[in-house]
Amino acid sequence: MAEGVTAEPASLLRGLPDEIVLWEILIRLPPKHLLRCRAVRRAWRAATSARDFLLAHHARQPSLPIFSGDDAWILGVHYHNILAFDHRAATEDDQLHAVARLDDAFRPVAACDGLLVLSKLSTLGSAGACLSICNPATREHALLGLHCDFEVMGMYLHRPTGEHRLLLQRRRSQAAYLLVQKEDQAGCYVFSLGSGQPPRYIGWPEMASLNFSVPVSARDSLHWYPVYCPTETNPSLYESKLIVFDTISESFRLMREPTILGSSYAFDMDGTLGIFTRNPSTKAIDIRVLHNYESEVWDLKYQIKLPVAEIRREFQDCGGYWDWELDVVSVDGGVLLLVQLPRWLLHVDSNDRMVNSFYRGRRSLSMTGFQLKQSLVRHTFFPALHGYAVNASPFIRPVE
Repeated sequence: MAEGVTAEPASLLRGLPDEIVLWEILIRLPPKHLLRCRAVRRAWRAATSARDFLLAHHARQPSLPIFSGDDAWILGVHYHNILAFDHRAATEDDQLHAVARLDDAFRPVAACDGLLVLSKLSTLGSAGACLSICNPATREHALLGLHCDFEVMGMYLHRPTGEHRLLLQRRRSQAAYLLVQKEDQAGCYVFSLGSGQPPRYIGWPEMASLNFSVPVSARDSLHWYPVYCPTETNPSLYESKLIVFDTISESFRLMREPTILGSSYAFDMDGTLGIFTRNPSTKAIDIRVLHNYESEVWDLKYQIKLPVAEIRREFQDCGGYWDWELDVVSVDGGVLLLVQLPRWLLHVDSNDRMVNSFYRGRRSLSMTGFQLKQSLVRHTFFPALHGYAVNASPFIRPVE
């Protein structure tokens, strides 16, 4: 791997082989520390800027759940935080930390390879949203230039071409309202970032009116669960389905989901699919994992009993149990349950213990359902997008 790195004749660090310095030390640093190291020596900058190193560095980064939250005012300007939760951090302040500070309220609507697609309410009114893409680590930002009637279903790397693409949804009602042309029909579209081409229609218009949650990426596919579809026998009744989009063939299919009673949501479990459920009878969180992807076999792997009494004792204004937002994160071969209360975020381990790390919320703090795997890799599509900028609005200042 190291053969592709070009460095000056001088060694990177006296007394140690360059292989050790680069592939055992520098590659383990978080992105912001690696950027600081580039200022130490010219040789370090050259070695850590090579694409093969950056790809390997990105592969080592953890996928962290991200949150959206308002914060204080700086010099009269209100800013909005994109925060990441890292259970491995040494202090509580570092565990929930800002990865981006933006100059207005942006909502993440897709994430992939360290990139975030952001939605901002249109300044022209409520007719749509302004979509843009950014890399918080490199502080790059650009507008996507999509029509306001498109909704983002997910983002993915199309491996056959190496392109980053967006899967878009256009609802039938929106298309009718905007009086679009016949070829701009309701359904699903694919938009290749930086291609200069308009979104490409891929069909499946009968599903365009359904609501899709945050997708889980695994096995070169995007997975949504639950998606509520009309039943075949009675269209007025709805049943939950597990829908899969193959990012290689760019086609949809249904997948067998486990038989579940209770509110359920999909999550990433070490590169495969997991589903967590609020069990109404036991008040526990049942966690099922796709044991065999090909045969679609599910296993009940964890049952986490929420310490409801302890939470209510500690937080008097925590609201009702069914109002708590939940998310499951795969960590260190196990799982961690995130619980968001009004103004607080806490986590519970797989042994039903509430970890003694609590975070007083800002004026607002909300789960996004997305995960960010930070990357310093430079993408060629960015300069081809309208309004491309680095270290400029909507970024306010580097995160400390």
